[in-house]
Amino acid sequence: MPTARLSVVVTRRLPETVEKRMEELFDVRLRDDDTPMTREELAEAVRSADVLVPTLCDTIDAGLIAQAGDRLKLIANYGAGVDHIDVQTARQRGILVSNTPSVSAEDTADMTLALILGVTRRIPEGMAVMRSGEWEGFSPTALMGRRVGGRRLGILGLGRIGQAVARRAAAFGMQIHYHNRRRLRPEIEDELGATYWESLDQMVARMDVISINCPHTPSTFHLMNARRLKLLKPEAVIVNTSRGEVIDENAMTRMLRAGEIAGAGLDVYEHGAEVNPRLRELETVFLLPHMGSATLEGRVEMGEKVLVNIKTFDDGHRPPDQVVPAML
Repeated sequence: MPTARLSVVVTRRLPETVEKRMEELFDVRLRDDDTPMTREELAEAVRSADVLVPTLCDTIDAGLIAQAGDRLKLIANYGAGVDHIDVQTARQRGILVSNTPSVSAEDTADMTLALILGVTRRIPEGMAVMRSGEWEGFSPTALMGRRVGGRRLGILGLGRIGQAVARRAAAFGMQIHYHNRRRLRPEIEDELGATYWESLDQMVARMDVISINCPHTPSTFHLMNARRLKLLKPEAVIVNTSRGEVIDENAMTRMLRAGEIAGAGLDVYEHGAEVNPRLRELETVFLLPHMGSATLEGRVEMGEKVLVNIKTFDDGHRPPDQVVPAML
């Protein structure tokens, strides 16, 4: 008698090739449109499925996990970050959690460099002039930015993405500095030409560009708070392709409006899609809609990791990318 196929619920639209493979392997319920599930829809999903495949837009907290039925045994996250999932509560309920690490580092690093270049060379302002039809030709003093080569880049979080950023920035002639909870091995520092700062305050005060590349955890929430932001040089810029919650967005906005920070390049925001409207008004700010990992190749690879995690679980083994609280 054939074994019943695993019941899988996917909360958002995924690349077509990933969805087709899901349908081949599992009894999958796919999303008809690309809107987030409501809280009620998520509750129904955790009650009825063996596996839930959420994204960072879905809050899988203790209250939702408490509604899970006996069937739910795996939350196979589509994405590397799991700060939207209460991993500890899931573990207590006997529900495994997996993610998709090591996929988007290069793509996100590309976007980080794009933001650094965009802000320092005033690219969005130049695009706005061209779209308005107001450009009257070359002017020696128009839209002067700052040279990237020779500038000090301070990377907050020199993990996979941070190291990929460092390699790219070094190729542009930037000086690489970093702050981590733990200092990296000397051979990694030598390879990247990176200088370690034990004090984040001291690093922030001396950098021309700050790049946020650390995850959002309780210890990194508002790590760049109002006090620390005030340490930045007035000509410094800040770039964030990690998690919006790491920066006190209101404090940063006030300082940008006051000219106390020269500019910002942001791909993520403290309150998700609810972007501070005052940020949109600033010409010195380069805003993107969370595009850091948005390449076809990267999103397909993420889907393939989800498939491997679910199939390995279905075969009676632990998912290769299982997340445990100690990893967070």
